[in-house]
Amino acid sequence: MTTNGQGGGPRSRVGRKENALRLLGSELDVWVATADADGGPTLVPLTFWWDGEAVWLATRPTNPTGVNMAASGTVRLCFGTTRDVVHVEGGVTVFAADALPDGVGDSFAAKDGWDPRKDPEPYCFYRVRPQQLRAWGTVPELKDRLLMKDGRWLV
Repeated sequence: MTTNGQGGGPRSRVGRKENALRLLGSELDVWVATADADGGPTLVPLTFWWDGEAVWLATRPTNPTGVNMAASGTVRLCFGTTRDVVHVEGGVTVFAADALPDGVGDSFAAKDGWDPRKDPEPYCFYRVRPQQLRAWGTVPELKDRLLMKDGRWLV
């Protein structure tokens, strides 16, 4: 039985951290899960950019995902596949497109060629600072899947 679709046994926690960082740096899109004030869930894929410390997302501030992130200040993100999951829970800070820190908008746009700042509809950017990060393949990796807690790597 494989644990991550790659063959072999369970990966080490260090190996899973390395893989998580690779996915953060190479994937184009991420699943974004939020909830409204009544607990109604929303799950959408969004383009993202990883700056080495935070995940940057962009969506319209009137979309349910934008509304939910702004209201709650939290989000859950899932990278990878069902046999190679990187699950991030993070705190959210909202930025108007014209109030981004230097370089963020250009780096976001350079990642896959889409610049939300040039869209005719207004977009906001959402900086997600990971607070918890879990990574696992299948059942053998579930026990030690917590790799980051309170924004600090455990490995």
